[in-house]
Amino acid sequence: MLPSVALVGRPNVGKSTLFNALTRTRDALVHDEPGVTRDRHYGVCRLDEARPFVVIDTGGIAGQEEGLAGATARQSRAGAEEADLVLFVVDGREGASALDDEILSWLRKTSRPVFLVVNKVDGVDARASLAEFSRYGFSDVFAVSSAHRQGIDDLLDAVLEKLPREGAGEVLDDDPERIRIAFVGRPNVGKSTLVNRILGEERMIASDVPGTTRDSIAVDLERDGRKYRLIDTAGIRRKSKVEEAVEKFSIVKTLQAIEQCQVAVVMLDASEGVTEQDASVLGAVLDAGRALVIAVNKWDGLSEYQRQQNEALLSRKLSFVSWAEAVRISAKHGSGLRELFKAVHRAYASATKQFSTAEVTKALEIAYEASPPPVVRGHVAKLRFAHPGGENPPTIVVHGSRLRTLSESYRRYLENFFRKRFKLVGTPVRFVFKEGENPYKDKKNVLTERQVAKKKRLIRHVKRGK
Repeated sequence: MLPSVALVGRPNVGKSTLFNALTRTRDALVHDEPGVTRDRHYGVCRLDEARPFVVIDTGGIAGQEEGLAGATARQSRAGAEEADLVLFVVDGREGASALDDEILSWLRKTSRPVFLVVNKVDGVDARASLAEFSRYGFSDVFAVSSAHRQGIDDLLDAVLEKLPREGAGEVLDDDPERIRIAFVGRPNVGKSTLVNRILGEERMIASDVPGTTRDSIAVDLERDGRKYRLIDTAGIRRKSKVEEAVEKFSIVKTLQAIEQCQVAVVMLDASEGVTEQDASVLGAVLDAGRALVIAVNKWDGLSEYQRQQNEALLSRKLSFVSWAEAVRISAKHGSGLRELFKAVHRAYASATKQFSTAEVTKALEIAYEASPPPVVRGHVAKLRFAHPGGENPPTIVVHGSRLRTLSESYRRYLENFFRKRFKLVGTPVRFVFKEGENPYKDKKNVLTERQVAKKKRLIRHVKRGK
């Protein structure tokens, strides 16, 4: 395992910017607003290819123990306690504060080696900034500017010298057999609670406050001999209600997580039914072409009558994704998790199923014979043959002529026919229609001398007959 380094400090001192500088990514959400980061975020620093290490970005410790601030502080402390080295990040422009003193007092009790990182020294006197923090008594002090990568090389050399060769750092691997599952939905439907229940620990901050999760956090898991990557995402609201820039960035991160996952678990609140925003979230998954499982959360809190009403509502409003399995769960109590993972496995198997050209062409012939396309302006589309064009989602490329005349209803017929024939569950099926070009389209037919003479004889013969 790789050694790990935790970034700890009060809000808005530049921990996420330093995280992005060390990992050479934009994985951590960065904004001038304090308290953007809340959950622990893991990445790998490979600036020295021979000595990679895990970097843990944590939320700012605000000195409160209640509410979201308290939950964020607990996540930060957990990240520091599991790290081999702690970088105590402070603001070189604002100077030392009472909150910095409290955090330092706690860090000295952790028995972890600590480096003092004075950030944001660009544009100011670095020596004056360092002198401000000299009373902390650190021998390892580094003046950096994370935004401009100033001083990062000196910090990296000191970190590598201090870190052990081996550690217990949590790192995301590149195992192709690992199923990537993204949990998406509206704010406050229980995504973080569900991920915590699956992991068996408080890995994500779960709260009744909508919009608690702001970044997409990925965690690897092995369950019953299978490997997964769980991605907890921020809730998606209607554009008209999104005003803060941070929330806009969070939604972008969520959409990226949908694109990168293999199975999307869209969570609904059973007590509220299917809302317009739920349909928008489902539309985002369909646009990405990802396998889909619908998790109806908070099912345990409904009476028998409410469950019957909810079932009727689900079947009516989710008719456009009738091929997706809907599982009733309780993220709080853990009921329905086994059924949820079974549905994920079925959706993943269908989305990654491979076909041969012969079997898809045979299926196309059967579908064509069972229900030929309708006549449009005196012409009928001809479907000649098909071949597989990719997976996740399964893509079928159909070749023929006059394919532009195919109606949307007939295309849906083909999709449903293929899904039923190959027993595909929980995945969309895409069709790509390609028309063969007429090889004689732009070619002029030039008559030979013999043909010209014959044409003239025929014309004379017709004139004599008149």
